[in-house]
Amino acid sequence: MGVWGGRGRGVPRELKAAVLKRVRGGERLEDVGAEVGVHWGTVYRWLAETGGMPPEWTTRSPLRLSMLDREEIRVGLERGDSFRMIACALGRAPSTVSREVNSNGGRDKYQGCVADCQAHRLARRPKVAKLAGCARLRAVVEAGLIQKWSPQQIQARLVAEFPDDEEMRVSHETIYQSLFVQSRGALRKELTACLRSGRTRRRPLSRAAADRRGRIPDMVMISDRPAEADDRAVPGHWEGDLVSGAANQSAIATLVERTTRYVMLIALPEGRSAPAVAAALTAAIGRLPTHLWRSLTWDQGTEMAGHAAFTIATGLPVYFCDPHAPWLRGSNENTNGLIRQYLPKGTDLSDITQDELDRIAIELNGRPRKTLGWQTPAEKLNPLVAMTP
Repeated sequence: MGVWGGRGRGVPRELKAAVLKRVRGGERLEDVGAEVGVHWGTVYRWLAETGGMPPEWTTRSPLRLSMLDREEIRVGLERGDSFRMIACALGRAPSTVSREVNSNGGRDKYQGCVADCQAHRLARRPKVAKLAGCARLRAVVEAGLIQKWSPQQIQARLVAEFPDDEEMRVSHETIYQSLFVQSRGALRKELTACLRSGRTRRRPLSRAAADRRGRIPDMVMISDRPAEADDRAVPGHWEGDLVSGAANQSAIATLVERTTRYVMLIALPEGRSAPAVAAALTAAIGRLPTHLWRSLTWDQGTEMAGHAAFTIATGLPVYFCDPHAPWLRGSNENTNGLIRQYLPKGTDLSDITQDELDRIAIELNGRPRKTLGWQTPAEKLNPLVAMTP
């Protein structure tokens, strides 16, 4: 086994891409694998997984350090260069190099490949919130909130009471986020009542006017959605969103059932206003039995501003995701990506008829899905349609 874990786990994707490029250029698997520290069989597996084609990985932002940058840092450290000299050679700020080295073992232990792998791991989202991952810290924070302490007071007291325990550190901003963004699953929602403002949502002063202008009244958040929707065991819980057309001037609505991944595509000939979307969704609900409609989860787009009237008319409760948390509607986000195969960005969706959308939905619902044991969404839904409520 080489310097990496079994089966090449943890190898940075840039290194994989470089290895595969060399192999496709004619170099022997054994030679390339030995040079980078993995078994030749691992290199062969990487090649097989990509079908011999260059892997379609996204390009790293130029604002971030690349693996080559990190290797330059390692070489500079071995020469004895200062952080400022290394930063000058890279065209980076000295603080960037200092922070990079000190976070990855210091001057004596820094390794470029290991640091790059660590950076890639830490960049993954969503991450477990600090308060969700440390019960001891969460208990102290909750006790402070119950005593009507502000998050900033709690932050300061943690430093005073646990001066040598780095685990018992949390910023006041993290406490606020854990209170107002329930998807973090850290602090109980009712603890917002312990804050002086008593607000249940964050309202930064710099954006107060904008928040008031775009806020949907009487939202019921996803944290209040029935638990049966989370584990996908009970069918009838749907995720919805809009797919926008050219210049955001047109759109279609997409619905995905969480248990079967069954897709419904809905034309919006009257536009994307709240009344138009509510009317189109109401009509779509009539295409399936009522026992297959238990809840609808949507993002905080203003097209669902009429959710209260929609619920009264259909009996279908609407739950809203936290802002900037697309993974809370993962099935719908994935489906919207599949739809772009048929309706690429820049398409004028006002010209798409409901019959055309139905044909696309039939194809999507006829695709075998790994998550369904290679059954299709249509095959999973058909027995449910035949059931009596």
